[in-house]
Amino acid sequence: MQTEQLIHSLAQQLHPVRRMPAPALRALGWLGVIGAIGSGVVLRYANLGLFAQRLQVPRIALECVGSSLTAIAAIIAAFELSIPGRSRRWAWLPLAPLTLWLGASGVGCWRNALQRHELGSDSPGCFIFIASVSVPLAVALFWMLRRAHPIAPLPVALFGSLGVAATAASLLQFFHPFDITLLDLAFHLAAVGFVIFISTLLRRPLLAAP
Repeated sequence: MQTEQLIHSLAQQLHPVRRMPAPALRALGWLGVIGAIGSGVVLRYANLGLFAQRLQVPRIALECVGSSLTAIAAIIAAFELSIPGRSRRWAWLPLAPLTLWLGASGVGCWRNALQRHELGSDSPGCFIFIASVSVPLAVALFWMLRRAHPIAPLPVALFGSLGVAATAASLLQFFHPFDITLLDLAFHLAAVGFVIFISTLLRRPLLAAP
């Protein structure tokens, strides 16, 4: 086959590639859908009156804001880092809200340390909630992330799983009637770490090209 014929043959097999929306728009789309579903679940099953009472405590309000912003920032970072050539500076985006989340939770543990036996707690249930809710969220997220064919899957999986776990932890706040204790925080962090570990361990099959 001559060169001209080969080029002509290859050209006939080409198909136009549909350009994906900007990473931030894809991230906001995922967050919007999950936010709508989560809002429906909260309105149906959560005790919003009790949650509103808990939010009157500034530290608890900061804890909720921190976990929610961590979820948003980590998801945006994951979508941005999934595109080859994007700046690695996106990895710093979740740092400030993550610090706020952990700081507010740590202050709560310290203040409640002497009241451990007076506070309610369901620490194993918190672990199960975060881990189980993270599964469908991760499936939906990684399905979208893999369309970008990330060359470096580790940071994408790391921040994607952090965002998923933070989303589940934010949703847990609506069903967590107790103030946080050291044991609660340990189980929360263990659940977040478990989700990140599994997601990063399976990053290659999860982010393999469709």
